[in-house]
Amino acid sequence: MFDFKYFTPTKVIFGKNTEAKVAELIKEFGGTKILIHYGGGSVVRSGLLKRVTDTLDASGISYVTLGGAVPNPHLGLVYEGIELCKKEGVDFLLAVGGGSAIDSAKAIGYGVANGGDVWDFYDYKRKAEGCLPLGVILTIAATGSEMSDSSVITKEEGLVKRGYSSDFSRAKFAIMNPELTMTLPDYQTACGCTDIMMHTMERYFTNGGNMELTDALAEGLLRTVKKNAIILRDDPQNYDARAEVMWAGSLAHNGLTGCGNDGGDWMTHKLEHELGGLYDVAHGAGLAAIWGSWARYVYKNCLPRFKKFALNVMDVENSGTDEEIALRGIEAMEDFYRSINMPTNLRELGVEATEEDLKVMAHKCAIGVGGEMGSAKVLNEEAMLAIYRASM
Repeated sequence: MFDFKYFTPTKVIFGKNTEAKVAELIKEFGGTKILIHYGGGSVVRSGLLKRVTDTLDASGISYVTLGGAVPNPHLGLVYEGIELCKKEGVDFLLAVGGGSAIDSAKAIGYGVANGGDVWDFYDYKRKAEGCLPLGVILTIAATGSEMSDSSVITKEEGLVKRGYSSDFSRAKFAIMNPELTMTLPDYQTACGCTDIMMHTMERYFTNGGNMELTDALAEGLLRTVKKNAIILRDDPQNYDARAEVMWAGSLAHNGLTGCGNDGGDWMTHKLEHELGGLYDVAHGAGLAAIWGSWARYVYKNCLPRFKKFALNVMDVENSGTDEEIALRGIEAMEDFYRSINMPTNLRELGVEATEEDLKVMAHKCAIGVGGEMGSAKVLNEEAMLAIYRASM
């Protein structure tokens, strides 16, 4: 077990109709001029945006709006948001949507609170010294950005997707009404469940320190999401299943399931970032398409963890060698992905990458991680390319 810091300052308001509390929460945290940042038309079509603006109007809170956040949110919109906030004197950000709107809002907050080019933070050239305060009304259970310190942005020039993490960007509050996720397409729900599980799996497959309690929490979260993903596949309107998945999404990425270890592996995410940057695929689906190839490449170097995962999460039979058990666990995970209509390789994802494409992604990934990275197994550019090839 390693020493750790656990910091989760976000106030969570969870349950039905909780979006009605948005004005009082903004006032609680000192907001007076708000940027409401959201994504596509679903927030408008569902009436959620109007309910939010009506609530702010009734409370006398001034606001401006900026829509257009897309999956793999774009740097260009971040720049637009920064200029709008400066022009309008915005002092508080409200992200209404899922991870894309939240991550984009965080980047806008960095850009307003710090001088220079906000991309410098995502390009690891400097560190942020602040961020505009942020609140969230969550409509998609997936990224966990509502309670995490992380955001991921795609720079259109060169199709570069990078993440940046800082406690400055942690949301002041997160409103979570599971009913708001009931209009999601089945594919998006499944992508969300995949991303949630991966946030904990990245922390679970480590060669650096582990705690019995943290392991139990991680395994319980994974079993819960796996169970409820199947329920939602068959019954998308099931409120309790929506609630379980929504809460799991936050706990999977607020640091809880990584306490006592070395911070986790994170190479599946890094590999997917290049896939998402180049092909603009759904993040959760990209993770599912990569994970099996990554797991088979690294499992021998992290065999006790893969065996434990197979037995305690995937419920495989405890017979044969440790290696046989681990491989059955990987196969069972891929069977689960298929059961919720997630891909298990790039072709199932709809990506027909050339050898040159794979080399480009491996090279950009290696640059993005500073040469090599990993905890289950340290991967260099050659290893990254081998995993991309295997995922075809």
